[in-house]
Amino acid sequence: IKKQQQDVLGFLEANKIEFEEKDIAANEENRKWMRENVPEASRPASGNPLPPRLFNDSRYLGDYEAFFEARENNAVYAFLGLTAPPGSKVGEPLPAREP
Repeated sequence: IKKQQQDVLGFLEANKIEFEEKDIAANEENRKWMRENVPEASRPASGNPLPPRLFNDSRYLGDYEAFFEARENNAVYAFLGLTAPPGSKVGEPLPAREP
């Protein structure tokens, strides 16, 4: 979990994307908020959802796997619901493949 959290935070910091980190280990209100705002379809079959979970305000975006997939597909800004800055590799569409 810690490695995934560091991966997400490192990416956001490196790309100068503003974010607010909420510690669910030390803050019961944050933990409760996360549990209530992760959609039923995105919760594990048993137990509570584990971090990292990404939100844009209170809109649930996804877990680490969804973030990682968006990053691999150069679609992180779209995943985060943000407009990519001009000239950003992370926001450019993938080149079309030759048939």
